[in-house]
Amino acid sequence: MGMWASLDAMWEMPAEKRIFGAVLLFSWTVYLWETFLAQRQRRIYKTTTRVPPELGQIMDSETFEKSRLYQLDKSTFSFWSGLYSEIEGTLILLFGGIPYLWRLSGRFCGFAGFGPEYEITQSLVFLLLATLFSALTGLPWSLYNTFVIEEKHGFNQQTLGFFMKDAVKKFIVTQCILLPVSSLLLYIIKIGGDYFFIYAWLFTLVVSLVLVTIYADYIAPLFDKFTPLPEGKLKQEIEVMAKSIDFPLTKVYVVEGSKRSSHSNAYFYGFFKNKRIVLFDTLLEEYSVLNKDILEESGMEPRKDGEGDSEEIKAKVKNKKQGCKNEEVLAVLGHELGHWKLGHTVKNIIISQMNSFLCFFLFAVLIGRKELFAAFGFYTSQPTLIGLLIIFQFIFSPYNEIL
Repeated sequence: MGMWASLDAMWEMPAEKRIFGAVLLFSWTVYLWETFLAQRQRRIYKTTTRVPPELGQIMDSETFEKSRLYQLDKSTFSFWSGLYSEIEGTLILLFGGIPYLWRLSGRFCGFAGFGPEYEITQSLVFLLLATLFSALTGLPWSLYNTFVIEEKHGFNQQTLGFFMKDAVKKFIVTQCILLPVSSLLLYIIKIGGDYFFIYAWLFTLVVSLVLVTIYADYIAPLFDKFTPLPEGKLKQEIEVMAKSIDFPLTKVYVVEGSKRSSHSNAYFYGFFKNKRIVLFDTLLEEYSVLNKDILEESGMEPRKDGEGDSEEIKAKVKNKKQGCKNEEVLAVLGHELGHWKLGHTVKNIIISQMNSFLCFFLFAVLIGRKELFAAFGFYTSQPTLIGLLIIFQFIFSPYNEIL
C-alpha cells in the first residue's frame, strides 16, 4: 500500500504541463549525458595517434591508424544523427505529432468502415504510419552512413539498388512480425482484467523466445544465404573446441555477409541440445568472397602454386587479404562460447525478463492516470497503445538510462 500511496502522491502534483516538461527535461538530460561520454571518447580518438604499447606486438601502425580514423568518422556521424533524432523527437512532442498521427490513423480506419470502437485496428494503422515515418526520416542517415562513411573506409559492398531493395524487404518483414504481435498484446491487455500485466509479460516472454529460436532458420535466410561450413581442418577444430566445453553443437554455417559489408562477425543460437554456430564469410580468410576479387581488381592473376609471382603481387595479396586465419577464428569463437560456458546468455535472459515484468507492473499502475494522456494531447481518450508508448518510451526514460 505504501508504494501505491507514494505513486498516487507523485501523480497528484500539478499535472499536464509539469509531466510534459519533465519528459522533455529528462530526454535532453539523457542526450547531453550520452553526448558528454561520447565526446570524451572522441578526444581519445583524436589524441591517441600511436599504437598503445600493450598492442605493439600484434598491431601495426597502419592498421591502428585506419581504425582510429574510422572510429573518429563514426563518432562524428553519431553526434549529428543523435542531435537530429533528439530535435526531431522534441518537435514531434511540441507540435502534437503523436495525437495528430492517431487522428490520421482514425481517419484511415473510417474510410475502411472501422469506427472508434475498433481501437486495436486503429492502433495497427498508427504503428504502420509511425514506423513508415521513422524509416523515411532515417533513410538519408542510413544512406550517408553506408555510401559515405562505410564506402570511404572500404567496408561497403552494396549497390544503391541492393540497399533500397534490402530496406524495403526489412520494412515488410518487420511489419509482418510487429503488427500481429502488437494486436495480440493489445488484446491481452484489454481482456486481462486486474492481472493483465502478468499475461502481457508472459506473452512477450514467449514471443521473444520464439523469435530467438526461429530467427536464424526462417528470418535471416530471407536476407542472406546460409551454407554449411565445408568439411576440413577448421570445422574439425571448431567441433573439438565445442566438445571440450560440452557445447551441444549440431551445425556450423557460413553466411554470405560479404554482399553487404566487409565487416565480420560470428554468433551462435538455439536452445537446449540444438546449438548452431554462424560465421560470416568475411571472417574466414579461406572462404571470403572478397579475397577472390583482390587480384581481379588489381589486374594481376598469380599462379595457383604461387611460383613465379612477383614480390609486388605477393605484397598486395598479403596487405589486402580479408578475414582471419583458423586460429584467429577459433579465438573469436572462444569468446562467444565463453559467454555460453559462463552462463551469460541465461543470466541476461533472466535479468531482462525481471526488468520486463517490473515495467509491465508499473505500466499497470500508471495506465489509469488520465493526466499522463492529457500531457501528450489525449484529452478525451486513453488508447492502450498510446499508453504503452508514453510510459515505456518517455516516463521510463530516466529509469532505463540508469539501468
